[in-house]
Amino acid sequence: MKPIWIVDDDQSIRFVLEKALAREELAVRSFTNSRDVLKALDDGDEPQVLVSDIRMPGGSGLELLGKVRERLVGLPVIIMTAYSDLDSAVSAFQGGAFEYLPKPFDVPKAVELIRRAVDESLREEVGDEKGAQLPEILGQAPAMQDVFRAIGRLSQSIVTVLITGESGSGKELVANALHKHSPRARGPFVAINTAAIPKDLLESELFGHERGAFTGAQTTRRGRFEQADGGTLFLDEIGDMPFDLQTRLLRVLSDGQFYRVGGHNPMKSNVRVIAATHQNLEERVRQGSFREDLFHRLNVIRLRLPALRERSEDVPSLTRFFLQKSAKELGVEAKRISDSALALLMRFDFPGNVRQLENICHWLTVMAPAQMIEPKDLPPELGPAESAPSAPEPRPATALAPALPTPVAAEAVAAAAPAVVSAPAAGVASPASGSWLVGLEGDARRLLLAGEPDVWDALTRQFEGQLIRTALEITRGRRIEAAQKLGIGRNTITRKIQELGLDD
Repeated sequence: MKPIWIVDDDQSIRFVLEKALAREELAVRSFTNSRDVLKALDDGDEPQVLVSDIRMPGGSGLELLGKVRERLVGLPVIIMTAYSDLDSAVSAFQGGAFEYLPKPFDVPKAVELIRRAVDESLREEVGDEKGAQLPEILGQAPAMQDVFRAIGRLSQSIVTVLITGESGSGKELVANALHKHSPRARGPFVAINTAAIPKDLLESELFGHERGAFTGAQTTRRGRFEQADGGTLFLDEIGDMPFDLQTRLLRVLSDGQFYRVGGHNPMKSNVRVIAATHQNLEERVRQGSFREDLFHRLNVIRLRLPALRERSEDVPSLTRFFLQKSAKELGVEAKRISDSALALLMRFDFPGNVRQLENICHWLTVMAPAQMIEPKDLPPELGPAESAPSAPEPRPATALAPALPTPVAAEAVAAAAPAVVSAPAAGVASPASGSWLVGLEGDARRLLLAGEPDVWDALTRQFEGQLIRTALEITRGRRIEAAQKLGIGRNTITRKIQELGLDD
């Protein structure tokens, strides 16, 4: 991990922060003015986090903030300011500061703030590596991985596909991906929502019309089938298509021929059809409102998209993606979101699915007052923020070596001295049997009674090694994904693998 840079002309401030961060095993580099910081950046050095005073000779912290942000867009910058400079804190946030630290400050709180900035920086590094080129669809949940595999298998096919899923779950994105990765990728992708167009106009929209075919038809118009010739036609909400038009659609799918409204000459169009619906088409067929032969014609390959509530583990990555997207669209600095706010989002059912989450992120980009989104900033439809359990801020493993991660360390202490601590640490789910704790207690007692040296280090290495091996097995050796699942940084997992000899 790169060092924390402290910039302040006050030697006592530098000394206090250097000592406090050194105790946490965080590397520190100090500067007395902004000129030396810019020179270090010119020399190719980079910090993990920059902590700068706002008033210094030779250039203010706000000026330094602006220059640093031009070079390192994702770098968290903390501005230190006296209480009388709180107006400047507004300018700091507008300039993209991660947070401000009012003087005089409480040292433990300052360290906690710097830790949060380090966590954010490490998450950004993992995100940059995984998403340098963001895919058209995001999802790590098993159900979404099944969808990705299906898209891959269909990449060389032009077979008809039926996509099912709730409204807002991303059916058009999947249809677009099927087109983009198919032999027809060079052709057009044309989409039409059959439920959004009045019945009287839908036939003309699909098949086109001749001049004079009806009142207002001043010119001949090509329909969507002609527009999609050589490419893909996406028929969204096909379950709501009027019954008489279903007959015409079936004929087109059968022989590729159709007539424009008011036309007498048959038209041909070479089109791959992808349909989507939130309806239960089998039930619609039983009710007589959807043609059974059309259903079988469309239902060659079926892809089911899971609702967002079925893949809540994807909410954090989707949220960060949509915050970045909204910021780019609005031309503003992208906001960050705290772990406690993410925890609240992950508990929400999202009846509007991914589309609703995207709208919430757009709302937050406009309405959240600070760069860091907290639970109190979330919109009212998510429920009262007070009811959400606040998630503990993650602590990077580099700052805790050689200790265990905090919640697990508490469990280990409980196992070693059950008479003193009888309950597991809050927020840690114990296995029903507690067998691993019994085993840990047995090993701890045996080693301690035998007078073995470095019992803590020995058991910690075993614990960390097993965690990392399991994560790498689950992710098939992908270290960045394993680091994300464990809640640690990419640099941390690489260092631990080397320290524990897991590369062997």
